[in-house]
Amino acid sequence: MRVQKSDVMTHEFDVIVVGAGLSGIGAAYRLKTECPGKRFAILEARDAIGGTWDLFRYPGVRSDSDMFTLGYPFNPWKQPKAIADGPAILEYIRDTATTFGIAAHIRFRQRIVGARWSSAEAAWTLDVEAGDQREREIYRCKFLYVCAGYYRYDTAHTPEFRDAARFGGTVVHPQWWPESLDYTGKRVVVIGSGATAVTLVPAMTERAAHVTMLQRSPTYVAIMPPTDPIGDFARATLPAPIAYRVIRTRNVAFSMAFFQFCRRFPAAASRFLRRKVAEHLPPGYPVERHFAPRYDPWDQRLCLVPDADLFKAISSGKASVVTDTIDAFTETGIRLASGETLDADIIVTATGLTLVPCGGIKISVDDRPIDLHESFAYKGTMLSGVPNLAWCVGYTNASWTLRADLASRHLCRLLQLMDRKGYDEVRPTIDPDEVQDRPLLDLSSGYIARALSEMPKQGSKAPWYLRQNYLIDLVVTRFGRVADRSLVFSRKVARREVVRERAA
Repeated sequence: MRVQKSDVMTHEFDVIVVGAGLSGIGAAYRLKTECPGKRFAILEARDAIGGTWDLFRYPGVRSDSDMFTLGYPFNPWKQPKAIADGPAILEYIRDTATTFGIAAHIRFRQRIVGARWSSAEAAWTLDVEAGDQREREIYRCKFLYVCAGYYRYDTAHTPEFRDAARFGGTVVHPQWWPESLDYTGKRVVVIGSGATAVTLVPAMTERAAHVTMLQRSPTYVAIMPPTDPIGDFARATLPAPIAYRVIRTRNVAFSMAFFQFCRRFPAAASRFLRRKVAEHLPPGYPVERHFAPRYDPWDQRLCLVPDADLFKAISSGKASVVTDTIDAFTETGIRLASGETLDADIIVTATGLTLVPCGGIKISVDDRPIDLHESFAYKGTMLSGVPNLAWCVGYTNASWTLRADLASRHLCRLLQLMDRKGYDEVRPTIDPDEVQDRPLLDLSSGYIARALSEMPKQGSKAPWYLRQNYLIDLVVTRFGRVADRSLVFSRKVARREVVRERAA
């Protein structure tokens, strides 16, 4: 519904989903199928479906978890290759949006800059910049669901390198990869050791003269075999829906078991990961220097190396790893603290992303600005003191979509409950004295540490912590109570009159 108010167009919906990426498309499917009476729209700041998978275009971009768990449970991944490249994932997301009638609900180039909640009206008012001219439009909704992830698309983390202006070659960041960049026959230095770096290095060796991965410190990597005999057998002998469930269940169970192994027996897990790396490198290669981190496995997210492609590139001589710190850039490359120099024609700064909660939207409740860092995450989806708002956050130790889909299904159950009871508002409430605050994302990675002052917190006990266990979350989300005493529901019974009640 559109209402003309003065010179600003106002759009009215029951639910507004923010973001048309992997999470947003999945959320829209759940709303269509589980809350079919709800009028909803997806507001996408960019001009295309896909989110991260449309933004990142660097060589070799691929999933960092298997597609049988990263894909949607309602639209199973049908290709045999579990680790898919970016274009294949993007096509899958877009096909899902078209197949299930979701694309028609998306409104592109609609950037939400502010969200204002009114308790008297029990509604959100969204200030939106529309189109290239950033014309002002207003959206109103009863519930706001932010599915924009937690990465900033307009900025990334790039440290200040001394004498960077002296470098005579090309410097690029993977987040804004130039389509016209030709690295054929060029010497490339990739600064970084995370998932982006270990993806870029083997992909660029196909054309570059040589690629060096320059890392300040090592990262744990896990090697995924090129083929899955069990999965291939399941697909060949079982009906497609059953085969998908078998593969997905096996992959979920394996990833959870390996995570628990790493956390409970870190020394053994570290030895196991280093040994697997050594098996794919030439004898005598300094594995301890370049692939033995100072932290325990899963203190930071593991990097996935499918088919050992990084180590094949190193073994072939087309790629190398240097573990050192940067002293300064030079006209022809990089001078290291050790005094060694790395000549380069192209430097790729795969130095990390920037996190931002709730898509960077400025949120206020009854004219009071909300500092999201002071909020606690309720069941990892809602925020204390903020009514009728959910924020979709995935797992750090498993595929993002596993938790994103559970969050969307939980939201649908909550909306159904509110409809049955006639509630207009639900607000998570917390007594900070009852819980100890902890970082929302319990990893020591640099990009997370840099964002601690902006991100919401989690508590030390349920329902205020982000559980990293899919099986428990699955049971709780599907069969547990929707409401508990941490939720306060409100019902408007007359103009300016609100009746509040806490769940029994």
